Amino acid sequence: MKRIFVQPDLCTACKTCEIQCAIEHSQAKNIFASPSEKPHPMNRVYVEAADGRKIPIFCRHCDEAPCVAACISGAMFRDPKTDAVMCDASRCIGCWTCVMVCPYGVVGRQLELGKAVKCDLCPERESPACVASCPTKALLYEEVEGFSKNKRREFASAVAGG
Repeated sequence: MKRIFVQPDLCTACKTCEIQCAIEHSQAKNIFASPSEKPHPMNRVYVEAADGRKIPIFCRHCDEAPCVAACISGAMFRDPKTDAVMCDASRCIGCWTCVMVCPYGVVGRQLELGKAVKCDLCPERESPACVASCPTKALLYEEVEGFSKNKRREFASAVAGG
């Protein structure tokens, strides 16, 4: 199962990830046409400041996803193929319970439609738009096990002095 990982030291807060996310989830999928669309395209990644640093925040597709458990209409569900937490807009009733229970604050509200929106890992793409567009490669789309293994190697190398 692939997920998006952040390398905070590489993020420059350019917000390219936010822009590309909104464009990818627009009808036109074009930077010039998307802003005039109704409903307005929404990003599903948020670059936030913390302790003088910026970090992209997005859905973590939690194992025990509070949004899935709280969703009274069944709109929030886990995709059996990718194990990602998804939102079926056709089932969403706009009660915002998912917004209230998300520990990361990344379930958005598409007010024009009265629907919840969240990261879907861009299922039509090989790599999510935010990751593919990041100019500094601060975002990675990798298998969880591979990412963890690389982090262990980096740490071991740093401890060993190499």
